[in-house]
Amino acid sequence: MWDDDDVVLLTAPGWGDSGPRHWQSYWERLYPLSRRVEQRDWLNPQREAWAAGVARAVEEIDSPFVIAAHSLGCHAAVAWLLQASLRQQRQLKGLLLVAPPALPVAFPAARLGGASAPACSGFERAAAQRLPVPALLAASRNDPFCPQDEARRMAAGWGAEFIDAGDAGHMGDEDGLGNWAAGQSLLQRLILG
Repeated sequence: MWDDDDVVLLTAPGWGDSGPRHWQSYWERLYPLSRRVEQRDWLNPQREAWAAGVARAVEEIDSPFVIAAHSLGCHAAVAWLLQASLRQQRQLKGLLLVAPPALPVAFPAARLGGASAPACSGFERAAAQRLPVPALLAASRNDPFCPQDEARRMAAGWGAEFIDAGDAGHMGDEDGLGNWAAGQSLLQRLILG
């Protein structure tokens, strides 16, 4: 049906998109077969609209793929996956969920730089349904958006393997992960799985 040499990396950024110093951006430069989910509104996320953004990206992929999602992109990817067709589920080799925030999202004032917190419509609670594909959830011990115990609960609810990422903050642009070699190893597990 598909050749495993043609696995596409689909990144699903969180609120505000991922900047050039984000591990997702590094990976997109490293992996020739990579694509990014594009959202119409990065600053005012709505679950249905963000799941539709994932769906649009998936529709353009005609080979096996993996999703590497960060932050609110994790919840958007899960929302898409839970309504995906059986063909799409078979096409998806795995899901890497990195630093999903606890829902509803509480934006720390320091992260907003004085701006008011955005409305996150539809992101009131995490889906609590086992995912139909292999999934790994990596979470930091000092993520300001999600206590690690809550991340463990999300992983259990989704049937995802929990990965302790140490003290890595929210694992985004400002946290200095660079190309995040440990994360690439997780991604390879899903690709080769």
